[in-house]
Amino acid sequence: MTTETLTARDSATRGFLFGLSAYLLWGFLPFYMKAVAHIPAAEVVAHRVIWSVPVAGALLIWMGRTADIKLALRSPRTLAMGGLTAALITVNWGVYVWAIAADRALETALGYYINPLFSVFLGAVLLGEKLSRAQIAAIALAVAAVALLTWEAGGLPWVSIALALSWGFYAFFKKTLPIGPAQGFFLEILVLSIPAIGYIGWLGASGAGHFGRTGAADIWLLLGCGLVTAVPLILYANGAKLLRLSTIGIMQYIAPTMIFVIAIFIFHEPFSSTRAIAFAMIWTALAIYSWSMFFRRTETAS
Repeated sequence: MTTETLTARDSATRGFLFGLSAYLLWGFLPFYMKAVAHIPAAEVVAHRVIWSVPVAGALLIWMGRTADIKLALRSPRTLAMGGLTAALITVNWGVYVWAIAADRALETALGYYINPLFSVFLGAVLLGEKLSRAQIAAIALAVAAVALLTWEAGGLPWVSIALALSWGFYAFFKKTLPIGPAQGFFLEILVLSIPAIGYIGWLGASGAGHFGRTGAADIWLLLGCGLVTAVPLILYANGAKLLRLSTIGIMQYIAPTMIFVIAIFIFHEPFSSTRAIAFAMIWTALAIYSWSMFFRRTETAS
């Protein structure tokens, strides 16, 4: 076995551990969000932003990449793109935090199941990427599942759709940032920290804030929002750089599957027969999509 083979295998192993750690942390995140469910979602999101800054900043200092941020701050285009991705991730976080607190974790799982299929659709519409028949079938099946849930509820499953759209567009525009993923994340939360600090300051002045006013438990929970936000994103960014796209594509089902199990068996959210059919359709769509992706990779390799 050559040194190059050992190095590649070692990189793949490290990438897998990084990715697995990130998805496991995201899978367990509903427990943390339940612990802060008594705090308004906007306040929780603001604290996620504020306390992520020192975590991500410390990482950049350790990596020696602070110069990238200085250059980004001098580029109006980079700042504008960073502002756009920051707005999209804020919507994603806000909907997610609110949904967990409102006992709608099952809808968040559905949203993250739909996301990879939406990303494929987005690539076809905005980048002109050609869809295979299997991918078209998978997307059609996912749309049918959403239509079924809409019929059952009498309205669109907006939580699922909002999460899929916000994360899908976030990932799409994130690729346009001319800096690395860790630097991009720091730029986003740096942009968001200005309104977040202002909002938390206003809450504190009006006596409506929870930080320092409702006990030590809330202080520690809100401080911890930085770790539970920044750490999995940083782990994912490092894993994605070391793994094949197809491997990351399969691993991304770990977190919504964990959320699905937690929602039903621990949070005891209602799971009707119609929802069961819809989820079965989504899982079938994801199986078709994953198979087509694996088959395409096999063809390319041969």
